[in-house]
Amino acid sequence: MITLQWLYIFAGLTFAAFSVLSLTDPANPKRLGNTVFWGLLAVSFLFGSWLSDLANGLLVVALAVIAGFKLLGQGRPATTGPEERQASAERRGDWLFVPALLIPIVALLGALVLDKTVIFGVPLFGPEQPTLIALGLGVAAGLTLAMVWLKPPLLAPLQEGRRLMDAVGWAGVLPQMLASLGAVFVIAGVGDRIGELFTAYLPLDHRLLAVIAYCVGMAMFTFIMGNAFAAFPVMTAAVGLPIVVVQFGGNPAIVCAIGMLAGFCGTLTTPMAANFNVVPAALLDLPDREAPFNGVIRVQIPTAIMVLVANITLMYFLAFRF
Repeated sequence: MITLQWLYIFAGLTFAAFSVLSLTDPANPKRLGNTVFWGLLAVSFLFGSWLSDLANGLLVVALAVIAGFKLLGQGRPATTGPEERQASAERRGDWLFVPALLIPIVALLGALVLDKTVIFGVPLFGPEQPTLIALGLGVAAGLTLAMVWLKPPLLAPLQEGRRLMDAVGWAGVLPQMLASLGAVFVIAGVGDRIGELFTAYLPLDHRLLAVIAYCVGMAMFTFIMGNAFAAFPVMTAAVGLPIVVVQFGGNPAIVCAIGMLAGFCGTLTTPMAANFNVVPAALLDLPDREAPFNGVIRVQIPTAIMVLVANITLMYFLAFRF
């Protein structure tokens, strides 16, 4: 049986390799910071379930300290040269996209077919997060095909992966951190308190007002948190389920699906979503990349508003009719 633990081990070993390769990279003046950062992340994936809550918490604090004091640098791994890449691209053309396209194909196949496959009475996939397991298989399949077909240097995938993660930096782990924060908020009862504030100060006696409150609240809370996955459990527990679903009879599947999409509207407008809005500005070397609301965010704001209005409309007309 392939379980989620396999994916954790795969990711942990990858980050451990990044840590070791960072230590041996003299071109990075901050290689020690990178070594410790990716090493701690590897420990989290490999041994987090065996560590105590206090140890895991200290590990997260250490990651935040390293990132906060700007101890991460940009590595310069040596893999293939520009001439070699150009020659390979001209020789193979669009077929170079096949390994990358194999990832979503295998992930979709795994989620739809392999998830239900049973071999000798044992399910192929474990019960936890089969979609993530399928995605991990897709990555392994794409990597295997690329290695067999393109025959790059043995360490090229790890070196290129390290180069990309160094470019992204601490923002690469921000979604995981924010999703965990959302779970902490749920346990702490933040959703209940927000629900009390909504019902006390907003007239949610009509389902349209309830839908607007839920969708706009998802967008605003995502703006604050930087991640819709962190905002979703809080706002759904506060408004989505008790008011839109229970009080007005909305379809829970439609309400939750469109509510998440409403949250993504907040993602488009906030610098807190660093991996979406700050990293692209840095990689593109935009002139205002250091500004809180850089060019990427400013361009996305009109789209976010239109999509939010569309989500409110869809939820109002679909959630109560199906």
